Amino acid sequence: METEAAVPTLREMEGVVDSLCDFDTMHHVCPRRHNEGEPLLSNTTVRRIVRLACGLMFPGFYDDTVVSASELRSRMTLDCHELRRLLHHQICAALCFADTDCVRTLESINAEADSAAVTFITRLPKLRAILDTDIDATFLGDPAATSTHEVIVCYPGLRATMSHRIAHELLGLGVPILPRMISEQAHSDTGIDIHPGATIGRRFVIDHGTGVVIGATAIIGDNVKIYQGVTLGARSFVKDENDNPVKGIPRHPIIGDNVVIYSNSTILGRITVGDGAVIGGNLWVTSPVAPGEKLIQAIPENFKKM
Repeated sequence: METEAAVPTLREMEGVVDSLCDFDTMHHVCPRRHNEGEPLLSNTTVRRIVRLACGLMFPGFYDDTVVSASELRSRMTLDCHELRRLLHHQICAALCFADTDCVRTLESINAEADSAAVTFITRLPKLRAILDTDIDATFLGDPAATSTHEVIVCYPGLRATMSHRIAHELLGLGVPILPRMISEQAHSDTGIDIHPGATIGRRFVIDHGTGVVIGATAIIGDNVKIYQGVTLGARSFVKDENDNPVKGIPRHPIIGDNVVIYSNSTILGRITVGDGAVIGGNLWVTSPVAPGEKLIQAIPENFKKM
């Protein structure tokens, strides 16, 4: 027999609010610029930014509206203006968020945000050229792919790579927090976790992709292919005098050109995997791998006799 839930009294509700508003117990407070009309971060707007950027680079794949060839330029111009406006707003919000001591004026933040937004948009043709190499490499490397269009529409590895290249470009422009929001949205959508700080070369392919993790200081060369479950992670952390990890130290692998890493292999530490190397599946790698070397699991003697 269900019992009726007790309804808190007005006095009890006021007590809860008083407790939640107690700054002495509030250890994590979102940084705000009170009474200055500062913008706020929005995950919904960040998703729109990524979709607009992808749509401008690959028209017709990220919009449900049919646009004729004669209308394309007008539509892309409108999208460019919308992207600039949304980027400016969210970069402002990110800069305010990072300025926890409120030492900067909103005027200076607005100027920096507008410059970063415009610069990012001017780099979209370069980003598309790089992503074209990722798309072609994915199509050519997968016999199940029927077209490059299918790769753009369906493949989570490419979706995660697109988000990463956008986030990495914004990070390079000095934009805080926003790149991480983009990468974590892609992580949530695809199961592929690429830190925006990772440097990734051309013709990059993530096949299947679920469970892939690429750390912040990882460097990946050209024409690299990795499969599901691969981790490019850190082996250990340098600690400070308070036993906390020291930030910003290179701690993830360097992967050379033309490398293949098969599923569920883990490569840890600031080690180098040389050009043309092949890492077999389900391996734990903590030592450098020579160029052209092929690592595979040893076959047990009793299995060889079967």
